[in-house]
Amino acid sequence: MSETHAVVLFGHGARDPEWARPMRRTRDHLRAQAPGLRVELAFLEFMAPTLDEAIAALAHDGIRRITVVPMFIAQGGHLKSDVPRLVASARALHPGCEITLALAVGEADGVIAAMADYALGCSVASRD
Repeated sequence: MSETHAVVLFGHGARDPEWARPMRRTRDHLRAQAPGLRVELAFLEFMAPTLDEAIAALAHDGIRRITVVPMFIAQGGHLKSDVPRLVASARALHPGCEITLALAVGEADGVIAAMADYALGCSVASRD
């Protein structure tokens, strides 16, 4: 990865600022794993920056490849309609950027396995 590529971790957002703590931790972990990769957060509502703002800032900084990773557990209504519309708008506003929309993080096999392992660990721990 290079300074011309970025990942935007995109979440729903909430009124409580602590809601974003796991996203900030994920961002920080990803930055530590891939120091040359630009990683930013964006939110659908209640929190800043919005996806439009995050992509505009990246494009302004010369980033030409942007991957939007929805930090959602499943491909629900927002990801089926709202988010593709936002990404399409960003593509139109920034034609020099390649903007890719990934599947919801919760749809990835590794994430599903990690959630199952966690649930199993909770089950075993509750028996002790």
